[in-house]
Amino acid sequence: MSVVLPLEQMTLAEKLETMECLWADISRTSPSVPSPAWHKVILDDRRRLVAEGKLKFLDWDTAINDLKEELRGNSAS
Repeated sequence: MSVVLPLEQMTLAEKLETMECLWADISRTSPSVPSPAWHKVILDDRRRLVAEGKLKFLDWDTAINDLKEELRGNSAS
């Protein structure tokens, strides 16, 4: 199956929304998709930075809302 999207006509917000829909479907229907080893390296480093107080995590909904606000031209929280 081939899917053609009008990428040239889509806004950045539309592209991000499309990606979000695709990821939601993949994560819902394919729970056993393995992560590559480099993901663990990145996560371990981020956990260390959080423990040192140099980084903080945002939950997914907050991160998405912040990005949407930024795309609308408003400052994120």
